[in-house]
Amino acid sequence: MARKALLGNLTDSDLRLLRVFSSVTACGGFAAAELELNINRSTISRHIKDLETRLGVTLCRRGRGGFGLTPEGAQVLAGAQKIMAAMENFQHEVDDLHQRLTGTVALAIFDKTASNPRCHISRAIALFDELAPDVHPQLHVLPINAIESGVIDGRYQLGIIPTHRHSSSLDYYRLFDEQMYLYCAPGHPLFVPGKGPLDIARVCQHRYVGIGHHSPNMEITRELGLERHATAHDQEAVAHLVLSGKYLGFLPEHYAESFVTRDLMRPVLPASLQYVCEFNAIVRHSAAPNRVVQTLLDALVSVHS
Repeated sequence: MARKALLGNLTDSDLRLLRVFSSVTACGGFAAAELELNINRSTISRHIKDLETRLGVTLCRRGRGGFGLTPEGAQVLAGAQKIMAAMENFQHEVDDLHQRLTGTVALAIFDKTASNPRCHISRAIALFDELAPDVHPQLHVLPINAIESGVIDGRYQLGIIPTHRHSSSLDYYRLFDEQMYLYCAPGHPLFVPGKGPLDIARVCQHRYVGIGHHSPNMEITRELGLERHATAHDQEAVAHLVLSGKYLGFLPEHYAESFVTRDLMRPVLPASLQYVCEFNAIVRHSAAPNRVVQTLLDALVSVHS
């Protein structure tokens, strides 16, 4: 005998409860979600309890130990985000029929791009705002793999990442470049040039911090034969480890410039130990972008061309 699904048909009430659950998770707890949802904590708690009863699972831990998702809660959240993304896309499709640009658009960006003089994302946003003033932009700063997976599953309609490998599930649009150099800081043996010539073999003898996910950084690390002694998951983390004086690490030239100006960092063998990152806008390949996403994508490509 087939087991009847506990949830049954998805109702408007279920969708409302899932939105509350998604907001609580995004805010990191009930208290922080009060302002976002404009409802009090006891009401939020009741909504989460109602959803747990409806689904037959415990979604989150709350109490003195702080807020945290259960494994079941993480799975429900992933499903809820896909539902919200699908509903948003449907709303855009309906708006397309009436030639309206409304709703929200979620853009995920790799970190430390704002200070890059070749990056004009802010100009693209300004242009987009003129073309679609009724659209509510949502910007996220995330690692490469999170941006890729989020665009593929529909959580983000558009992403901006350094190109490292192409996926058949995504379409790519070139935007701008970023110059990378290997840096050291005061206290590191290579900060003050010593006696004898400095070459790549000598540099490779020193401790190195590399990015912990697939990226151009990981590829150049393997190519140069640098051994990773510490792992960072964004540029800020690389900078902290380099500034400790114990590690070498690659950073964008524009980001490291303020440290170099204050003599807190120096590039190592800049003629050899450098590479260029190409940044691309990405959208999902399986479906043509709706008018809102296409308008933002066109603005990004236009200001960078």
